[in-house]
Amino acid sequence: MGYEPKLWMAVPFGLLLATIAAGPLLFPAWWTRHYPKVALGLGAVTLAYYVGGLQASERALHTAHEYVSFIVLIGSLFVVSGGILIQVKGESTPVGNAVFLFMGSVLANVLGTTGASMLLIRPWLRMNKYRLTAYHVVFFIFLVSNVGGCLTPIGDPPLFLGYLKGVPFWWVAERCWPMWAVAVASLLAVFLLIDWRNFLRAPAQVRTRLAAPPEQWQFQGMSNVFFLAVILGAVFLERPPLLREALMVGAALGSWFSTPRRIHQANQFTFHPIREVAILFAGIFATMMPALDWLERNAARLGDPSPGFFYWATGSLSSLLDNAPTYLSFLSAEVGSLVSPQTARLIQQAAQQGLHAAPTGPHAAEVQAGLAALHQYHPELLRAGAVTLEQARIAVLIGDPALSRYLAAVSVGAVFFGACTYIGNGPNFMVKSIAEQQKVRVPHFLGYVFSYTLPFLLPVLALVWLLFFR
Repeated sequence: MGYEPKLWMAVPFGLLLATIAAGPLLFPAWWTRHYPKVALGLGAVTLAYYVGGLQASERALHTAHEYVSFIVLIGSLFVVSGGILIQVKGESTPVGNAVFLFMGSVLANVLGTTGASMLLIRPWLRMNKYRLTAYHVVFFIFLVSNVGGCLTPIGDPPLFLGYLKGVPFWWVAERCWPMWAVAVASLLAVFLLIDWRNFLRAPAQVRTRLAAPPEQWQFQGMSNVFFLAVILGAVFLERPPLLREALMVGAALGSWFSTPRRIHQANQFTFHPIREVAILFAGIFATMMPALDWLERNAARLGDPSPGFFYWATGSLSSLLDNAPTYLSFLSAEVGSLVSPQTARLIQQAAQQGLHAAPTGPHAAEVQAGLAALHQYHPELLRAGAVTLEQARIAVLIGDPALSRYLAAVSVGAVFFGACTYIGNGPNFMVKSIAEQQKVRVPHFLGYVFSYTLPFLLPVLALVWLLFFR
């Protein structure tokens, strides 16, 4: 970047966050009518600065491309999942609900948190319709839309970016499954307790009537699974430019025109939720550029580089900023503070010369750890002698058990803390919008944070820190 971002330039971002938080609570009618003007207007203020300089305008174009990719992925999954009808007969019990959330948490690693959320939110609302409350929606966001997708690069966008930088596909599952298990089990235990109390409030005869017949599942529109597979496969395409987005749009159009109208009607499908998300996140992507640019320039100077620091710093900012670029910023800070450029060059030279042992010298241990990681996870790169400096530095983080905690801290923090607010991760706002469309009373922005994040999610995040990153 050829310019120096200033923190005061993030004022429009702060104003947008404040209006998203306060608008639906203090002046809901005005907010419903005018939120597009607020979001796009504040975004235009930031863009006016960025478009003013050549380097800054290139930054704005890069953000625009990221936004298009984001909204195309979210929108295509929204359309395709809206063509799959999952019908549930009977009333789900607390145990049944917990099993559903657990399966959704696992599925999030296969379909991504966005795909799993869009596919499962409607049947989740149906199976609890007789006693549906706000916590049903919030814990769905906690588990399916965020924490659950921590085991594969498909699960959440930050992990996919790490995969592109050289983090092996299965490394996150191998290294982060204990954190995932603790967080998922803890949240499910809290949910089960709350849901059981809610279930017992109904008289016994009412519960018996609602529970009969037993749960029965019916699936329609399963041809859309093909379009879903196209979207997930397209995620991994980087060349040529825009091919990924074109395939996703094509899959969405194919799903829309091939799905019978009765399925869309049964799902109460409208484009209002994706329209709201598209407008609000256009403003968010634009206004958060100065904050992210400042973070990238200054991340390495924010404090003592311990795993706990990176966990809390990455997580806290991921709850308000886009967690993908926040992850990249702190990953860069880790690499810069923990792995010397000399070590990376020695690894690259050893790979090019076909050496399997580290040269002697002050960096021998780090070089050996990096070579061992490359031999285990990227043997094809070693054979070809095609290791880049970036891949060499990531290999040191992975190969050294002590340093791998730092990478795990950034990965877990970026994914888990995305559940802290509605804007922490893309699926959160989508789930909220779909629930509101189906007349569910969900908490407003501040209500979500104070009624659910602080009393329920924050202790779980602290527990993960105590067990793994302190």
